[in-house]
Amino acid sequence: MQRGADGGSITRRAPGPDDPLRIAYLTYRGKPHVGGQGVYTRHLTKALADLGHHVEVLSGQPYPILDERVPLVKLPSLDIYNDHFPMRMPGLWELKTWMDAAEVTAFSMGTFPEPLAFSLRAWDHLKARVSEFDLVQDNQCLGYGLLGIERAGLPILGTIHHPITVDRRIEMEHAETRYQRYAKARWYAFTKMQTRVAKRLRRIITVSQNSFDDICRTHGVSPERLYVVPVGVDPELFRPLEGVERRPRQIISTASADVAMKGQRFLLEALAKLRTEYPDLHLILIGRLKEGSAAQRTIEELDLADAVEFVSGVTDERIVELYNESACAVVPSLYEGFSLPAIEAMSTGCPLVATTGGALPEVAGPDGETCFAVPPADSDALAAGIRRALDNPEGAARIGAAGRTRVIDRWTWRNTALRTVEHYRALLAEPAGS
Repeated sequence: MQRGADGGSITRRAPGPDDPLRIAYLTYRGKPHVGGQGVYTRHLTKALADLGHHVEVLSGQPYPILDERVPLVKLPSLDIYNDHFPMRMPGLWELKTWMDAAEVTAFSMGTFPEPLAFSLRAWDHLKARVSEFDLVQDNQCLGYGLLGIERAGLPILGTIHHPITVDRRIEMEHAETRYQRYAKARWYAFTKMQTRVAKRLRRIITVSQNSFDDICRTHGVSPERLYVVPVGVDPELFRPLEGVERRPRQIISTASADVAMKGQRFLLEALAKLRTEYPDLHLILIGRLKEGSAAQRTIEELDLADAVEFVSGVTDERIVELYNESACAVVPSLYEGFSLPAIEAMSTGCPLVATTGGALPEVAGPDGETCFAVPPADSDALAAGIRRALDNPEGAARIGAAGRTRVIDRWTWRNTALRTVEHYRALLAEPAGS
C-alpha cells in the first residue's frame, strides 16, 4: 500500500520476478535521427517491447519516432526552441497552465527551461496514473518534478548519458567574451537543479565508465547508486550494403547540436585544410543547418558552402546508405558520454575517425585497429586522421570491418534492454526509503 499525491492510499501490484513490467518512460525531447536522446528512446523502448514489457513514452517536442507497440503521450512544451523560430518569446495567450508559466519564467531568466517544465508536466500527468505503472525511467531530464513523481508513489530509474555540467564547463572555456561567459552561465543554471535531483535518486544508470566518473565528480552522486549500462545499435539495420561503393572523396559526420563540445568548428577547419590537397572533398552532415549558428558562420568564413551538405529528415535506411557511400565517418567531439553516431558508423563498416574526447576511446577502440584516433580540439590532428583514411582505402576498409566486429560483439539494443530491466527489478526490490 502506498500514498498518492492527495494523501489517499493506492493499491499497486508487486510484479513477480518474471512478470512483464509497466514502464512510464520520460524524455523531455526526442529528435528522431540526430541527438542521442531520441535515438536511445526509440531503440530502447522497442527492445523493451520485444522482451514483452509495456512501455509508454511521455515526451515534449520534438517528439520521438516510436515502434507501433509503444504509445506516445505528448506533453507539449511552449516549443521555445523549435527549428523554425528558436528563442521565441511565447505570447501571454499561450500560457494556459502553471507549468507554462514556470517554463516562460525560467526562459525569461536566461536559463534552458525544458527539463524543469517537462518534469512538472510529467508529474502533473502521472500523479493520476500511479496505479497504471510499476516504475518510471527518466531520460536525462532530472527536473524537480521527478521528486513529486516519487512522492506520488512511483520509483524512478534515472538515466544520465553524461552530465550536462561537462557541457557547461566546455562552453564556458570557449566563451570569447565576458558577456558570452555570463550568458552561458545563465543558460546552464538548470544543471544545479539536475545535480540536486540526481543526488536524491535511488538508482541511476549511465552509458560508460567515463560518464560514471564524471557523474560522481560533478553531480556528487554516490557510486553505490550508479551503474553502467552501455547503449546499443541494431546491427541488422546498420550494416554493410552489398553493391554500394564508397566515394573516395566523401566523408560524413553528424550535426546534432551547435555547441562547442561537438567540435564542429575543428571538423570544418580540418575540411578547409584538406581541400587544398583534395579540392573535391565533400562533407555530409546529418542534421539541419541553423540560421545564424556558429556552424553557418564558420562555413562562410572558410568558404566551404560548396563542400558541405546538410541532410535532415531522412530515414535510418538512407543514413545507412550514406555511411556505406562515405570514405570515412568523423566524430570530432571534444567530449562524448558514449557516442551513438560512432557505433552506428562502425556497425556499417564505415572507417571511423574519432577524437579521444570523453568516452570515445572506450567506444571506438585502439587507434589503427578499429578506428583512426586523434586528440580533441586539434584541427591539424583531425585533418591528419582523415588523411590516413583517404590515402589508404584498403587499410581503412580493414579498420572498418574490425570496427563492425567490435560493435556487434559488445553493443546491441537487446543487451541494453536486458541490463536495463535488471535495474528496474533491482529498484523495485529496494525499500522505498533506501
